[in-house]
Amino acid sequence: MRYVVAVAETGNFTRAAEQCLVVQSALSHQIARLERELGARLFDRTSRRVRLTPAGEAFLPAARQALDAAERARAEVAAATGEIRGRLALGAIPTVVAVDLPSELKRFHRRHPHVRITLRSGASEELAERVRQGTLDVAFLGLPVDARPKGVSGRELARGELVAVVSPAHPLARAAQLDLHDLSDEPFVDFPPGSAARAQSDQAFEAAGVRREVAFEVTTVDFMARLIRQDLGVGMLPAAFVRELPDLHVLRLRDAPARMEYLVWSRFPPSPAAAAFLSGLDLPA
Repeated sequence: MRYVVAVAETGNFTRAAEQCLVVQSALSHQIARLERELGARLFDRTSRRVRLTPAGEAFLPAARQALDAAERARAEVAAATGEIRGRLALGAIPTVVAVDLPSELKRFHRRHPHVRITLRSGASEELAERVRQGTLDVAFLGLPVDARPKGVSGRELARGELVAVVSPAHPLARAAQLDLHDLSDEPFVDFPPGSAARAQSDQAFEAAGVRREVAFEVTTVDFMARLIRQDLGVGMLPAAFVRELPDLHVLRLRDAPARMEYLVWSRFPPSPAAAAFLSGLDLPA
């Protein structure tokens, strides 16, 4: 099952064998043996690519669950003897500031060096869904203040406001303070529609009765900042985060959109590693 998962993730038998630390012939032999036992081919193989068959698509989620269960069992046994092992899978939005996540990870790694830590950066809705599905243990989200992810446990970490961000050469950079109506004629750089990050701004502009044009839709803060630096549009970012972009000019808004940072974890009992991480977090009061 581990070999099947590796081939599915890499799309290549050679890379999968390298990842699993076996020779390719042994990996191919074991997968062929499994296919005979199942009575179905799991992969369509060509000289250029490897793809899952319908049978492989059906087998993959169950294989992942079985491997996760085996790893969880080993971790529970280790925890019973006083040692935290296993995997800790985290997710975080790029603008998380309520928790110093790199420092928390460093501290956790020092305390529990046998835990394998992975981190995925992404949009809040995607990360919350991964926690629901069990592929992430814990995630740090950014949400409108009236939003609560369903199907997960969670708690609010902090609330704050969004600010407008422009290049130093932008005509509005000289303004002391504005409101959303002052930005109605400006093109915007923002996140895609439907994302929690976009909803924070959309709801505020709608409440203020202001229509705006989002000319540039991006998925990362870095790309957003690059476009703003070229004076192509106005961005909306968390006030607590913009200190990370000192070369851009910040405009405080009288009717600023509100947002909150939110921590979520599975509703089911956490793994020993996830429980240790959650209990050791230095969270805001």
